[in-house]
Amino acid sequence: MNFVSIAASAIFSLLILFTPSQAIAVDASDLVTHAPEDAQAYIIEPADGAVVPETFTVKFGLSGMDLAPAGQDKPNTGHHHLLIDKQELPELNASLPATEQIRHFGKAQTDTELTLEPGEHTLRLVLGNYLHVPHDNPVISEPITVTVR
Repeated sequence: MNFVSIAASAIFSLLILFTPSQAIAVDASDLVTHAPEDAQAYIIEPADGAVVPETFTVKFGLSGMDLAPAGQDKPNTGHHHLLIDKQELPELNASLPATEQIRHFGKAQTDTELTLEPGEHTLRLVLGNYLHVPHDNPVISEPITVTVR
């Protein structure tokens, strides 16, 4: 098999196929990577229960693993995804979609500036691997609640 054949095969295996009525995602269960049992994601700030302005900084924490940008397949690494006002966790055996409620930090960022409407909001981190798929032992922070004034 030559390089072109191998590359084409790899690209095809990651494709998402579209039909007129629905999108069919390729099963990502084979793309899940391992996370150590002691790995933890957490929100450094704001503190749970904080009152914040409409635009504020969220600082991400991680222990037991290292950060790596999306696309870099390195053992015991991942990058943060911030869940905003998600009542339920997303599918943990598939690539996390990029939405207004699931923000991707694929450059291995450790903080972000967030602007939210006034009111109560919940924030939570989910670590994803090089393909945005949560690990076999999902690394998920405890949710925090903030009140935007």
